[in-house]
Amino acid sequence: MSNSRSLRKELCSIAILIDLNVIMNFSMSGISANIVDFEALNKMKDGPRPTEQPSQLNSQTPSIRTFELKEECGINNLPNQIMAKAISDGFVFNILCVGETACGKSSLLDSLFNTRLDSTPATHENARVYLRKSTYDLFEREIRLKLTVVETAGFGDQINKDDSFKIIGDFIDEQFQAYLDEELKIKRNLSSYHDTRIHVCLYFINPTGHSLKALDLVTMKHLDSKVNIIPIIAKSDTISKNELQRFKQNILNELNVAGVKIYRFPTDDETLAEDNLKANNLLPLAVVGSNETVKVGTQYVRARQYPWGVVQVENENHCDFKKLRESVIEKNMLDLIETTHSKHYEIFRRTRLAELGLTDSIDGKQFSISDTLEMKHNDLRKELEKREQQLKEAFIQKVKDKEIELKDAEKQINEELTNIKKQYKDQKDKCDEKWRILEQEINFFEQRKRTNVGTIKKGNKKK
Repeated sequence: MSNSRSLRKELCSIAILIDLNVIMNFSMSGISANIVDFEALNKMKDGPRPTEQPSQLNSQTPSIRTFELKEECGINNLPNQIMAKAISDGFVFNILCVGETACGKSSLLDSLFNTRLDSTPATHENARVYLRKSTYDLFEREIRLKLTVVETAGFGDQINKDDSFKIIGDFIDEQFQAYLDEELKIKRNLSSYHDTRIHVCLYFINPTGHSLKALDLVTMKHLDSKVNIIPIIAKSDTISKNELQRFKQNILNELNVAGVKIYRFPTDDETLAEDNLKANNLLPLAVVGSNETVKVGTQYVRARQYPWGVVQVENENHCDFKKLRESVIEKNMLDLIETTHSKHYEIFRRTRLAELGLTDSIDGKQFSISDTLEMKHNDLRKELEKREQQLKEAFIQKVKDKEIELKDAEKQINEELTNIKKQYKDQKDKCDEKWRILEQEINFFEQRKRTNVGTIKKGNKKK
């Protein structure tokens, strides 16, 4: 009791001097509260505690002390709070199905979720690839899942298939961009935001039995950095088991040569490692989907009825459908969601922010977001000043050019005016000369006229 009281008094005195930051760590073995002890605190004490090393106290990194709580204080109820909130909010899962028309995408999804999702069969007459998006609320034992299914329509039906994969990639980027826009808002609300980012791409491969088509390779290569790709062989009941095994190996070899990175179920969790390793060894998964139920023995099961027998969808001896559902939905759905956020979205986010000029390091030196924004602001200010100076210089140069142009025009006008004046003077001089000559002729004429009149008058008098 005395030790407990002294410890309590000591903690109270410490709390008066500094602000303690408490970090709670939860583990399966127990609960511990870690209290940060700063270097400044050590200077206030007489010396190090017997359980602490003096060298640790002189370190810049704060030391962490661990206390086992002897009595419960309610911390162990936090996981229950998290679970209750998660159940209340529900979960979101978005699936992208890529594959050629009539390869069984809708049937497989119906089989995956044991329900009949509304879907309209696509035709082979589409001029371009387009995406059909549907959202459903699924409930299972009070757990709500908001499921969004995006299916390709017209994929592989065009003669020119160059833009087929670009449309899909652009759609995935648009979902990333929408989330980034919400994340960068001044007033954001990610808790109620409907996340539309694609968490998994089920890539349907037609069971040719030989190799992948060029379109499949190009599309998966274009998408592997944007989404978790799980390749599956559709309608695998149309080829024999031996052909199927060879086909699987051929697909893996071609993906490896092309450098396509498909999603691998995680094996770092001991509880899932064995099952996920088996699922990874089965990739690409050979599946069969069906909306029909067939009576096998005393039970009705999802199956496809053929004249030669029945192919059961959930029979592991017939196909890998059960392993697909188990791996994607039952065991690794959370990992798919987290991988989408921490890997694929993070790649898009870093690239997009870098395009906007935002980066967290330059030449290996780390910067905070405020430092980055300040540098960006300074760069923009310098760019604005530079642009302003360029505009001023361009304006001054244009004024000078205009002045030279006006002076040349003025000089030309003056020269033309001088020529006109000279021509006018020459014309005037010519006119004056002609007028002088005309006046002389008039005077001469008048003089002769007077002379002639006088002569006539004299002649008349003589008569």
